[in-house]
Amino acid sequence: MGLGSTTKKIQTIADKAEQVYAQVDELREQLAELRAKVDVTHDTVSELKVKHEQNRALLEAIAEQQGVDVEEVLTEAAIDDVDDPTTGAGVDAETEEATPADSPKATEDAGTGTETS
Repeated sequence: MGLGSTTKKIQTIADKAEQVYAQVDELREQLAELRAKVDVTHDTVSELKVKHEQNRALLEAIAEQQGVDVEEVLTEAAIDDVDDPTTGAGVDAETEEATPADSPKATEDAGTGTETS
C-alpha cells in the first residue's frame, strides 16, 4: 500500500467527517429552533388554559343566575358526543338531520328529555 492510497483514504475520511459535522451542526440549529417553538407553545397553552378556566367560571356563574343546571347540560353534551363522537353533534329527531351540539335547536332539545329507540 503506497502513501498515495493512504492519503486518499485519509482525505475521504476527512471529507466524510466534515459532512457529518455539517449535518450535526444543522441538527443542533434545528433543535434550538424546536426548543424555542416548544417554549412558545407551552406559554400559549398555559395562557389558554387560564383563559379557559376563567371562561368556564363565568359561564357557570351566568348559568346559575339564569337557573340553568350546569351538570345537566354537561351530561347532555356527553350523551350527544356518544351519539356522534366525530362531531359532538346529535341527530334532530324531527328532521333527522345532524344538529351541532352548540346550536340553538340542540340546546332546546337538551331540556326536552326526548328518547330515541
